[in-house]
Amino acid sequence: MNRKQFLMGAGAVLLAGRAVAQEVVPEAPVATKPNAKVPRDPNKGPVTNLPLPRYVSLKGREGNVRRGPGMTHRIDWVFTTAGMPLRITAEYDRWRRVEDFQGMGGWMQFNLLSGSRSVLITQDMAEFRATPEAGTQVSFQAELGVIGKLMECTKDWCRVNADGEKGWILKTALWGVDPNEVID
Repeated sequence: MNRKQFLMGAGAVLLAGRAVAQEVVPEAPVATKPNAKVPRDPNKGPVTNLPLPRYVSLKGREGNVRRGPGMTHRIDWVFTTAGMPLRITAEYDRWRRVEDFQGMGGWMQFNLLSGSRSVLITQDMAEFRATPEAGTQVSFQAELGVIGKLMECTKDWCRVNADGEKGWILKTALWGVDPNEVID
């Protein structure tokens, strides 16, 4: 038997071994080990297990926005408006990747953010009403860029506290709440 015949014979044995092994493999799913990693939900943060994206607000009067998740990364800019709504799009350890209403963003330490919800008025002279109905009387108006505290939302309307005035406004006039989001 020459070397070529030997290698071909060994290959045939391996193939035959695979065929036999395939016949023995059970078709029922095998129970996972207690320490086995469960695939994570891509719509939830790997650190907090909270939904991504989600809205938060700037806790203090200022927060550094860095190029990456760590103190060694360069500060690209500083958010300077307390209560400013931000959208978290990613998590890494103690860092959250955030973006503002213009889509500008970067990484911030989680302790600079608050779970209190706020919204930004995106219409000039937006109309607030006493009830969530288009035909009711206008209670007050707010200028473009005003930040208000989000109180509750129905399918189309949100109740907002803007500078001490409370009223209902259409979601289309706000940034900081998803179109189908309902908040009690």
